[in-house]
Amino acid sequence: MTQRRPVVDALLEFQRRRPISFHVPGHKNGLLSGLPKELKAALVYDMTELEGLDDLHAPNAAIKEAEGLLADAYGSKKSYFLVNGSTAGNLAMVHAVCGEGDHVIVQRNSHKSIFHALELAHVKPVYVAPEWDEVSKSAGAIALSTIVTAIDEYPQATAVVLTYPSYYGVASIELEAIIDYCHERNIAVLVDEAHGAHLAAGAPFPVSALAYGADVVVQSAHKTLPAMTMGSYLHVAGELVNERMIDKYLRIFQSSSPSYPIMASLDDARAYIQNYSVHDKRDFLEKRLYFISSIRRIPSLEVVETHDPLKLLLRVESRGGFQLKQALEQAGIFVELADPFQVLLILPLSKPWHAYPYADIRSRIKEAVQGMRLLEKLVPSFRPTDSQRVTVPELSFEEVDLSVQEWVPYARAIGRVSAAMITPYPPGIPLVTPGEKWTVEKVEELSDYLGAGSEIQGDHRLSEKLVSVIPW
Repeated sequence: MTQRRPVVDALLEFQRRRPISFHVPGHKNGLLSGLPKELKAALVYDMTELEGLDDLHAPNAAIKEAEGLLADAYGSKKSYFLVNGSTAGNLAMVHAVCGEGDHVIVQRNSHKSIFHALELAHVKPVYVAPEWDEVSKSAGAIALSTIVTAIDEYPQATAVVLTYPSYYGVASIELEAIIDYCHERNIAVLVDEAHGAHLAAGAPFPVSALAYGADVVVQSAHKTLPAMTMGSYLHVAGELVNERMIDKYLRIFQSSSPSYPIMASLDDARAYIQNYSVHDKRDFLEKRLYFISSIRRIPSLEVVETHDPLKLLLRVESRGGFQLKQALEQAGIFVELADPFQVLLILPLSKPWHAYPYADIRSRIKEAVQGMRLLEKLVPSFRPTDSQRVTVPELSFEEVDLSVQEWVPYARAIGRVSAAMITPYPPGIPLVTPGEKWTVEKVEELSDYLGAGSEIQGDHRLSEKLVSVIPW
């Protein structure tokens, strides 16, 4: 363990020189900024690649040392700072491993950035459906048997792309076996572990895919560690990945003007988790237990725990998740996401000196739940994922791009091939991707999301109840 934060230290040392700016950025150390003073104060650290501050794309000083400490903390061969979020990492790892025309086996409940990576790389996706997780009422992990079936059908696949753990904190109990099975067949395993940067804290948190031998793992440090938004990590651990190609595609997909405040926060977040002690974890778990026990006494409120202790689901009897989200927001509590059934809370990975107002939070949750008695009852129907375990799109991304498209009412889209990606956000998992067929289940789910007031991203005209399809 080390308390050293090379990027943070380099920025502090640079400011001690009282530098005068004749370089970018144009706010000139904040002097020209009209931002509120609280935001303006941070601009003195919004630097560019100056002497003493190193260069993210060719590190040889502070950033190189910080990324070395990051690799030590997570047990990787090599680790990288990402300033364009896990999206940049997902794009880079797919391009570094997969060539045009390759078959790539992909977990169907992946984040939209994975599907964007597949499209840009011109690969042939083979979708594998996750198991339905009854506890979280969500699409969960992939079964080993599903991976075996997919590889039997597509033994030429160059990679398997997985999401672990899920947004809801569901972790696969077969991940290690899946990775071993893929490696026996010389297939690289790429893992979007966006919600797992904190797993380095150890039990009772799930084991990281890195420890199970995944070849590349991408983590959103900003989701569960104290890093700024867009701050993420990419780790290379396996033998089936060319680090030179990772370097190449990170230079392509990341900004050539990386944010030093984001890099400093990544350096700080690494130090935070690397020095997260047994005492720290014990204190967090005790506070968490107290909080859960206290809100479980609220009438009509159901509290659901998943594999990840940092994730908590709240449901209210005979009410929907979006109703609960709105009631909580009126009480000043803002959750990570809502779905038709529940809301998701991401708890703070605190240390003993952090005073999180759990007692006040409990009072506000109680107030919100009590206020929901006046709302219309809504009992969501729970549906499992598609029965087909392994599927391929009807059309490739390229074929979709070259096809004529037409707008039809989404109720009449069943059996038609989608020309666009339609994504409820959050969680950012596409309901349908370009080239896939609209099914009865997908249309019903879209209707449920719309009826509940969910935000839907993508190329659509849902305000007119229209979606884009291929006219055949």
